[in-house]
Amino acid sequence: MPPSLCLWYNIPMPKSKNGRRPPRHFKTNKIDLTNGAQPARAETGAIYKDWGGKIPVALTMPNTYYVGMSSLALQLLYSWFNREDDIVCERIFWEKGAAQAGAPLLSLESARPAADFDLWAFTISWEMDYFNVVELLRQAGIPPLAAERHASHQWDGRHWPLLIAGGPGVTMNPEPVAPFFDAILIGEGEEAVPHLVELCRDALYADRQALLAALDRTPGWYVPLLRPSNRQHVDFRPVERLWVRNLPAHSTSSTLYTPDTEFSNMHMMEIARGCGRGCRFCLAGYVYRPPREQPLDALVRSAEGAMQQGQTKVGLVSAAVSDHTQIDELAVELQRMGASISASSMRMDPISQPLIRALAETGAQTLTVAPEAGSQRLRNVINKTQTEEQMMAAVALAQEYNFPQLKLYFMVGHPTETDDDIQAIIDFTQEARRHFKRRIAINATPFVPKAHTPFQWEGMTPTRVIRQRQRTIFQALARHGVQVRADAPDWAEVQAVLSRGDRALAQVLLEIPSGQLTTRAFFDTMARLGLDREQYIGKWEIGAPLPWDVVQSGVSENYFHYELKLAARDETGLSCPPDSAGCLSCQSCDPDWAFRYGSNAARPIPAAKGGPWRAQDWQPWTHFKREKHEQLAPVELVV
Repeated sequence: MPPSLCLWYNIPMPKSKNGRRPPRHFKTNKIDLTNGAQPARAETGAIYKDWGGKIPVALTMPNTYYVGMSSLALQLLYSWFNREDDIVCERIFWEKGAAQAGAPLLSLESARPAADFDLWAFTISWEMDYFNVVELLRQAGIPPLAAERHASHQWDGRHWPLLIAGGPGVTMNPEPVAPFFDAILIGEGEEAVPHLVELCRDALYADRQALLAALDRTPGWYVPLLRPSNRQHVDFRPVERLWVRNLPAHSTSSTLYTPDTEFSNMHMMEIARGCGRGCRFCLAGYVYRPPREQPLDALVRSAEGAMQQGQTKVGLVSAAVSDHTQIDELAVELQRMGASISASSMRMDPISQPLIRALAETGAQTLTVAPEAGSQRLRNVINKTQTEEQMMAAVALAQEYNFPQLKLYFMVGHPTETDDDIQAIIDFTQEARRHFKRRIAINATPFVPKAHTPFQWEGMTPTRVIRQRQRTIFQALARHGVQVRADAPDWAEVQAVLSRGDRALAQVLLEIPSGQLTTRAFFDTMARLGLDREQYIGKWEIGAPLPWDVVQSGVSENYFHYELKLAARDETGLSCPPDSAGCLSCQSCDPDWAFRYGSNAARPIPAAKGGPWRAQDWQPWTHFKREKHEQLAPVELVV
C-alpha cells in the first residue's frame, strides 16, 4: 500500500516542565529471546539508536512481522522517523498467541516494552486487523480507550503513549476504532508532517490537550474525543482529506530488506499513486484520487541504487502498474539492468507487452489477470471495462512467454449478480484453459461494500448464496485441473460490518477475549450488545446519514449516487485518464490541480471526446506523451 495513509512523527526532544524525558542512556543491538522479544532477523537497513535525549516512537502494522514487513508504507515511515537525530523509532509486531501466553510486548530493535514509548503510530491496511489492535494494547498493559488513558497515568506517573493511526484500513471510515486512538490521519500524510513535527516539539510533553486541540484544528487530522461524527450534530465538522500534489518530491521506495517476508529481499517502488479506472467496488480507486506518477528517471535511479547494494529483485507497486504512462520504457530499462521484476497488479487495456515480456524473462512465475466478473454485463455494472478479448490476449501472452502459472481474480456477490454471471466465470476460466495449458488458479472472493465508493449503500449478498455460488464454481472447474480458492463468506460478512461500522463496534472488539475470535463469537457479541447485524450488512437508503460522514474522501456523494445509477442500468461511467486534468466531475481535484496545464488542449494526454473514458479510450500513450512533453518542456506544473 502507498505510504501516505499512515502516520509518522519527526519530533525532537523538548524541554518539558512537567513531563518525563526519555532515559538518557540506553543502547542495545542484541535481543534476548528469553524475555519475549521478537526473534532476531537477517535484515538490511534496520536502525539502532541510543535512547538518550530522544523521543521514542513505536511503529506498528498490527499483524505479523512477515505481513508487516511486506508493507512499503511501514518501511518508509521507519526511515522517515529515524532520519531525525532526536527520534528513535522502533518496530512492534503482533504475534499469534503471544498475548494469551502472557508474553510482554517488546520492540524489535531494543526489546523495550511498548509502554516505554511516548508515541505509538499504527498503520492499518485492512479492517480485520482491528482485532489485533485491541490485542496489542491488552498485551502491552495499556488502556485500549483513549478516554481511559486521558483520565489516568502509568504506575510511575508517566503519561500513556499517545496513540495515532492511519492507513487505508481506517482513513475512509475510522469509526469502529475511533475510541481507541488519540488522533487519526485522514488521507495522505506527507503534507501533514511539517506541521505535526512543530506541534509535537512544542506540546508533546508540556500539554497534550493543547496538542490534540491543535491537531483538531489542522486539516487531515481527526481527534475523535473532540469531534462528533454524526452530521446531524450541532457541532459537526467534517475532516478534510489530505493528498499530495507533488508526489515526485517524496521517496516511495524500500528502505528495509529481509528474507522473512512475502517479498523476500525485494526493492519495492511505488511507481504511481491512485487509479483512475473508477471500479465501483474499489476503495483504493477513490481514496487515492487523482492518480499521480513518479517520473521514469527517478524510478530508474532508485532501481540502480538498489542494484548497486545487491538487491536484484524489483517490485513495482501501484493500484494499476500497467497504467503508468512510461511503463514500457521502465520495464525495458529494468530488464537491461538485469533486475528480476515483479508487479503488484496490471490492466489489460492497454496491455503492456514489454512489461509482460520482462516479467517472464526475469523469472516471474505467475501472471495475474483480474476480470472480477465473468460476464461483460456484470463488468459494466462494476465499471471494470476490460473486455474478454483483451484479457484472453493477455492469457495467450502468458502461454507464449511460458509463465508456469496463471491466476484469475473474481469477486462473488457483486450487486445484481445472478447464477448466469457465475456460469460466466466458469465459461471464462474454461476459455482461458484453452489458451493456457499450464497451471491455472482462480480466487473467488466475496464482494464487501466499502465506504466512499459508489457501492457504499449496497448490501452484502447472503452468505448462504455466496457459499453456494463458490461451491458451484469449484465443482465445475476442479475436474478440469483448475485450483479454486475461495475466501470464507462468514468472515467477509464480519469485514462488511467493520467496513461500514460505527463507534458502537468498538465495544464489540473489546468484549471478545484475546484468542477467542470466531465469526460466531463476533456476531453473538453484537447481539448481546443490542446491535443488529442486518443493519450493518443490508442495503442502505441513499441520503441517510452514514457512519463515516465525518470523513471527506474528496469525491462528492452526488458523484457516487450518479455512478450507482449508471450501475443500475448496466452502464460504465467516468474515470480519470492519465495526467488527469480539465475535469471537476467527482470533485476530488481542486481547480489549481485540474487546470494546472492551462488550457485543456495543452495537456500531455488529450481529453476523451464524446463521453466518458471506457476501455477503447485507454490506448497506448507512451510515445505520444513523450513527444508532447518535449513540446511542453517550458511549462511547469502548478502544485
